[in-house]
Amino acid sequence: MIAVLVSAGVALLVALLGTPLFIKFLVKRNYGQFIRQDGPTAHFTKRGTPTMGGVVIIGATLVGWAASCVVSGRLPSASSVLVIFLMTGLGLVGFLDDYIKISKQRSLGLSARWKIIGQGIVGISFAVLALQFPNANFRTPASTKISFIRDTNIDLAFAGVALGLILFVLWANLIITAWSNAVNLTDGLDGLATGASLMVFGGYVIVSIWQFNQNCQWAVGPRCYEVRDPLDLAVVAAAITGALFGFLWWNASPAKIFMGDTGSLALGGALAGLSILSRTELLAIILGGLFVLVVLSDVIQIGFFKMTGKRVFKMAPLHHHFELSGWGEVTIVIRFWIIAGLFVALGLGIFYAEWVVG
Repeated sequence: MIAVLVSAGVALLVALLGTPLFIKFLVKRNYGQFIRQDGPTAHFTKRGTPTMGGVVIIGATLVGWAASCVVSGRLPSASSVLVIFLMTGLGLVGFLDDYIKISKQRSLGLSARWKIIGQGIVGISFAVLALQFPNANFRTPASTKISFIRDTNIDLAFAGVALGLILFVLWANLIITAWSNAVNLTDGLDGLATGASLMVFGGYVIVSIWQFNQNCQWAVGPRCYEVRDPLDLAVVAAAITGALFGFLWWNASPAKIFMGDTGSLALGGALAGLSILSRTELLAIILGGLFVLVVLSDVIQIGFFKMTGKRVFKMAPLHHHFELSGWGEVTIVIRFWIIAGLFVALGLGIFYAEWVVG
C-alpha cells in the first residue's frame, strides 16, 4: 500500500511545483488558448490563457508511477503499462490537436477524421494487447466478457476466439471514445473537469484496493474478483489523482492554465482503461455520472434541434446552459463537483453492496 501513497504524493508534488514552470514556458512562447466564437461572452477574457496543461498531468502521473515502482522494487505489470499507454497515447493525439490550434491561431485543431484515426490506432492497439500477457495464474489484463462490478455472463467470444477479439476491440474502442469525448466536453469551465476527474480516479483507487484485498488469485471465495493486477491499477489511479490535485491548484478559477485536449483525452483514456481492466465497465457510468450527464445534454440538444429546429438548453454542453442562465462560473463548478462526488459515492456504495449482498 506504500506504493499507492508514494505514487499519489510524488505525482501531487510534481504537478504542484511543475505547473508554474510549464506556465512560464508556455507564456514565453505565446502558447495560449483560443476561444470558440459562439460560446458565452464571458469566456473571451480567457483568450490567451496557457493551454496544453495535460502535459503536466501526464508527466506527473508517469513520475509518480515510476517512483512507486522504485519504492516497491517491483517491475510494472502489464495492466499498469496498458493504462499508461492508453493515457499517453490519447494525450499525444490531444497534444497534436492543441498544438495545431496554437500554431494556426484558431479554435479548431485536428480535423475530426484525423482525431478519430489517432484515437483508433491507440484504442485498437490497447484492446488487442489487453487480451494478451497471461500471468502465472492464466489471467489476462482484460476479458471478453462485458462487466458491471465484475465480469457478467455476457461473453463477446460466444462464437469463438476470433469473433470475440473483433467484438472486444469494437467494444473497448466504444468505451475509449465515449470517455475521452465525455471528459473533453466537460472541460469547459475553470477546474470543472479536473475536480470531477480527481473524484472519479480517487474512487478507482478505493475500488482497486478492495479488489486487491479480495482477489481470486490469493483470497479465493464466492465473491472474489478476477482482476489480474488490482494493486497496480490502484497505483496508477492514485498517481493520476495526485497529479490532478496538484494541477487543480493552478487550474481553479481564475485558471492560470487549461488542460486542453492533451489533458481531457488522456484522462478519458485512463478512465476507460481502468474500467476495462478492473472489470467495472458499466459501473464506470455511475462513478463518472457527471460526465455522462454532460454528454447526454449535448446529445439531447443536437437530436432535438434536428427533429424540431428548437433547443432544449440555451447552450450545450450543460454547464454553458447554466452560464447563460445567470449562474456564476464558480457556482456552477462547485455544484457540478458536488454532483460528481455524489455519483462517485453512489457508485462506491453499489460496488460495496454487491459484495456484501452477493
